[in-house]
Amino acid sequence: MTDLYPPSDDRELLRQAAAAHTAATRQVEAFLRRLPEVPDPADVTEYANLLTREDQTRGERDAAADAAGLTIGSLEPDQGQ
Repeated sequence: MTDLYPPSDDRELLRQAAAAHTAATRQVEAFLRRLPEVPDPADVTEYANLLTREDQTRGERDAAADAAGLTIGSLEPDQGQ
């Protein structure tokens, strides 16, 4: 029996996750471009929500990269050097 919707390629899932993260990052940028000089509490709440979404999509992108075989070690420089 043939699946109507075959499983997606891990690379395609990674591309989709990267696109979602890019969109979330662009939303943060757009918010910062229109941010008034003195943010009000609603601005702070919106910013927190945008950062949460950006962080979530980054995690999804990283998980998709791992699934596609792009697992990397820490990006932090070695402290012992």
